[in-house]
Amino acid sequence: MKSFIKQYLFCIVICMAMVILLFVRPSIGQEACISTFKTLKSFLLTIPPIFVCIGLLDVWVDKEYMIKAMGDNSGIKGILIAFSFGVITAVPIYALLPIAGILLKKECRLGNVLIFICSCVSIRIPLLLFEVASLGWQFSITRFLCNIIVVLLIAWFIEKVIPSNEKNEIYRSAKKL
Repeated sequence: MKSFIKQYLFCIVICMAMVILLFVRPSIGQEACISTFKTLKSFLLTIPPIFVCIGLLDVWVDKEYMIKAMGDNSGIKGILIAFSFGVITAVPIYALLPIAGILLKKECRLGNVLIFICSCVSIRIPLLLFEVASLGWQFSITRFLCNIIVVLLIAWFIEKVIPSNEKNEIYRSAKKL
């Protein structure tokens, strides 16, 4: 029981704060509960299909194919594939880490996985379309090009800074997935 409380202490504290808020400021407490349940519903409706797709990626795509396409010797082709998947992917940000885990499990190059994650977070096509409509195409294209450079630099820098023994540990941890 103590380990359960210790593991879920933050969640328990938040739930207690919501209950207290319901008694102290009922209107704000109700609004907080409604918002929390809407977010939870969205989360629970989004996660299962994403995990099904991740499972299919894990089962259907051969490791050898992924190594060839995005592995250590994939070169510019691997970078382009990682970048392309990143900009067209429309999953929530919290779903990127399981996808990255599968890519690492399939022995994709760490830099390509980082390019995928960074481009998915910062250079999504729906985001670009929204920016063009809201801020104009000059700003959007400038930000897009700057982000491409930054994403490539981040991936290159992180891949160079991480020692090979730590990279090996990352790959070993991913194989446990």
